[in-house]
Amino acid sequence: MRLHEFLTLVRDRGEYHSDDEAEQVTAAVLWVLASRVGPREAASLAADLPAPLDEALLLERGRPETFGRAEFLRRVAQQTGARPRTAEWDAGAVLATLGEAVPGERVDHLLARLPADCADLSGRRGGPEGGTHDGR
Repeated sequence: MRLHEFLTLVRDRGEYHSDDEAEQVTAAVLWVLASRVGPREAASLAADLPAPLDEALLLERGRPETFGRAEFLRRVAQQTGARPRTAEWDAGAVLATLGEAVPGERVDHLLARLPADCADLSGRRGGPEGGTHDGR
């Protein structure tokens, strides 16, 4: 998937105002995701994403960290300057788009590496509930 296509999907799902905002949110979610998965999983995902989105996954972080949904969303919120509920929306927009951009077995493997209570953020088990994006 090309960068513009990916960002358009994230922008539409997240109801962002621009591709720049969608790119910033995507980079933040991918950065936190890379902290949770191992370097091999991060590099595999990066290979399926267009530049510059892949860069957030390729930063050297050492061993994967273990943390749950609340910490995942707290870190996304910290990266974006958003509130926790907005971070949930942001993560859902990005993870759901990854589900379309990355081959299914890789996404399934990736989701298996996330906390069990994060799987719904991808839209595969419900995703973010309706409503509107509540801004920053």
